This record gives sequence, C-alpha cells and structure tokens, in this order.
Amino acid sequence: MTDRLFILNGPNLDMLGRREPHVYGQVTLAEIEKRCRLLALELRFEVFFGQSNHEGQVVDWLHEAHDDAAAVLINPAGLSTRSVAVLDALKVIAQPVVEVHLSNVFAREPIYHSDLVTARAADAFVAGFGAAGYELGMHGVRVLREGAAPSRATTSAP
Repeated sequence: MTDRLFILNGPNLDMLGRREPHVYGQVTLAEIEKRCRLLALELRFEVFFGQSNHEGQVVDWLHEAHDDAAAVLINPAGLSTRSVAVLDALKVIAQPVVEVHLSNVFAREPIYHSDLVTARAADAFVAGFGAAGYELGMHGVRVLREGAAPSRATTSAP
C-alpha cells in the first residue's frame, strides 16, 4: 500500500545552495527532492514535492493534502514564526505532520526561535541535520503513520 506524502517548502528554499551556505549547506532543493523521491520508494510514499515563496500557495497545498488524506512534511522556513494561516491549515490535517528545518533554529538568532507558530500543529519536529533532516522526517512520518509513536490525535498540548 502506498501512502500520500506532501513535502512542502516555504519561502527562499528555492535558493538553497546559493543562500547562506555556511548556515544551510551546499545542497540544492532539487537535490533534496531527488533524495526524498528515492527514499519515498523504500518507505512506500507517493510524493508531492512543492516549494513556494507565497504563503497562500502553501495553504492551498495543505488543503489538498487534507483532501487527499496525505501526511505532511513541511519546512515552512520564514513562515514558521509568523504564519497563523499556515498554522490553521496544518491543524486541519488529520494525518501525521512533521516540521523540518535545515539549521538548528534554537541555536540561531532569537527571531528564529522566539515563536515557532507552525510547530504547534506538528506531531514531530526535526532541526539541525541539514538536508538529511528531510529523510529523517520522512522516516518519522512512516513511524507516525504506523502508530509506533504518539501523535497529536493521541496527546494533548497544554
């Protein structure tokens, strides 16, 4: 059986490999997509992979994920600290949601960790592993899909 997985990427991630390589690494988003698609075969995921610099497009894709009963792996990038619209769209997702960040946001400038809005709707959070964080996140989605770890549906937040 193949499960749907939406891998969504927020603003400026199309600049990976060129933007602050000392923070985000040399790997491009195209290379991350290729690695994710290879792993998806092993993990039995049918993948939709998207990147947008526009909040509304990310929200639209989250609505599609909901309609497709798809799990979500999301790197909201700059939207993570301010987007209530993405948070609300993530809350609608009944399947596992894993948020991923290339850098360790908690070791960075305060603006990156002062209020991670979108993480409130995630079942799990992966940060600081660079491009490998996507693959770790995909494994996490599979674990959550198989019920081997608690999810938002089985836990309550304060």
